[in-house]
Amino acid sequence: MEAAIGIIGGSGLYELDGFEMTDERAVVTPFGEPSDVLVGGVFAGRQVWFLPRHGRGHRILPTEINHRANLWALRSLNVRWLICVTAVGSLREEYHPRQVVLPDQYFDRTSRREQHTFFGRGIAAHIGFAEPVSVGLRGILRACTEEAGIACHDGGTYVNMDGPAFSTRAESHANRQLGFDVIGMTNLPEAKLAREAEIALATLAMVTDYDCWKIEEEAVSAGAVIGHLQANVATAKRILAAAIPRIPAVPDWPEHRALDGAIMTPRELWPERTVEQLHPLLGRFAGPTG
Repeated sequence: MEAAIGIIGGSGLYELDGFEMTDERAVVTPFGEPSDVLVGGVFAGRQVWFLPRHGRGHRILPTEINHRANLWALRSLNVRWLICVTAVGSLREEYHPRQVVLPDQYFDRTSRREQHTFFGRGIAAHIGFAEPVSVGLRGILRACTEEAGIACHDGGTYVNMDGPAFSTRAESHANRQLGFDVIGMTNLPEAKLAREAEIALATLAMVTDYDCWKIEEEAVSAGAVIGHLQANVATAKRILAAAIPRIPAVPDWPEHRALDGAIMTPRELWPERTVEQLHPLLGRFAGPTG
């Protein structure tokens, strides 16, 4: 099966000029249902799969997203590169609404961490996560953004809160004091699970607001960000259209072997049911136990 490119974001992102939709796939996973059916097709000669993070119609709260099902489904379709398009609040004066941020770090303030790993159930693994974003894929996004003349901040820390409420002003100020750059509710679990699934991931973070620390601005609300969201979708489509043809066809980056040395449990102790559930991830490891 050809190595594919995945896109997680809003439900309209697959409406790229030149995208030939060929399939809608309802994937059954051991972890339950993904956010929605996956939309597959060809763009610039590459197999691409799109998945709306919150479901079509934005009906799933951040803490309701089944990230394991989403990433398992993508990996089962041989997705080896993943671009996450996500809305974020700015924690820095110079990161303005409708600008692009390409985070290279995360800070975890989530509460469902046991659901942000594929492992357990008899197989223990500890991935390296010091550099959680693919340098190669982020570089492609940076080049495409700059060539398009779109304001872009390369690097920065994305702090992941639970939501669904936006930050209090005290929380927003604390996040700024800790040196974080943008805030969101969804992307860190995607990055952790992508690394375990040996998928190279980079994030296209689209600024919609100043969170609520900037008192001279309107405090963030769903209504206040809609106009910025619509503009950001158009920007994201331009960047994706330029980036997809530049992504390599052969998955041979460091992220594509992230499980080398990460699995602590000896192969002969792996429960076969867990091996079967994790076949998209463990296929290259799961030979005979001897």
